[in-house]
Amino acid sequence: MATRTAAEQRADAKLVYDAYVAECPTRHLLDRISDKWVSLLINALAEQPQRYADLSRRVAGISQKMLTQTLRNLERDGLVSRTVTPAVPVRVEYALTPLGLGLLPVMRAIMHWAETNMDEVLAARADYDAANGA
Repeated sequence: MATRTAAEQRADAKLVYDAYVAECPTRHLLDRISDKWVSLLINALAEQPQRYADLSRRVAGISQKMLTQTLRNLERDGLVSRTVTPAVPVRVEYALTPLGLGLLPVMRAIMHWAETNMDEVLAARADYDAANGA
């Protein structure tokens, strides 16, 4: 059996999408969907299609720049659709695509887990800080 070079192994890994391989495109997607703003926006859009200003109010603390950038990235990845309705003023709505809806159960579960376990996490942090003199 012939041995394969590292470059050949990386090329093969890209074909099967192995996130443990540094060059695998799934790493970029994992990076995107693990962002806190993405999680909050996906969950907010689960309720119904929303306008930019509605999302800005719903997701407290997100800057205008970050909201715009995150929505563009989600649209580029096919997770969110952007619909422009000609009116005065122009009406723009964002909604989850079928692909985005497929991600929703995972995002909801993570958000629920965080909300449910926050007291334990805070206690663990306090214990750690006390033991390590922080």
